[in-house]
Amino acid sequence: MMIREAQPGELARIGEIRVAAYRADGFLSAGSHYEPTLRALGADGTGEVLVAERSDGELVGTVTLQRWPQAGQVVAGPDEAEIRALAVLPVARGNGVGRALLTSALDRAIRAGARLMVLSTEPAMKTAHRLYESAGFHRVPDRDWSPVPGVTLLVYGLMLPQAHRLA
Repeated sequence: MMIREAQPGELARIGEIRVAAYRADGFLSAGSHYEPTLRALGADGTGEVLVAERSDGELVGTVTLQRWPQAGQVVAGPDEAEIRALAVLPVARGNGVGRALLTSALDRAIRAGARLMVLSTEPAMKTAHRLYESAGFHRVPDRDWSPVPGVTLLVYGLMLPQAHRLA
């Protein structure tokens, strides 16, 4: 499996992967207001859309890395980055795809000079919470937020080591 940047011609397929993964776990109902956002994330050129590609060329997962000022609601300044829409197709789960995507996004944020990685997640996304916590993320409850009435998103954060740069 290889983690790489998405190509422009792959963005529609990536949107399908996100929707399929969220639906499989019951986090996206048919006609959801969030579906167009999931499908379009990164299509406007903001952020880095990464994909997990199997050796047969099939895309099985994705994550988007966004940095300030193009990042979402929970990024507070230029030294922060955000992970959005980590999604792995059900047929590819249990093989480290999500962890590989997360690691790649963290590495890219570190190289870009971010000091804090943040992300939003639904309270019911317990599998994702375990992944984030095992990677060192901690809850940041003072940043929890509500994108629409009746929905509260939990925020997690991870302090990042600083990349060593040659002077």
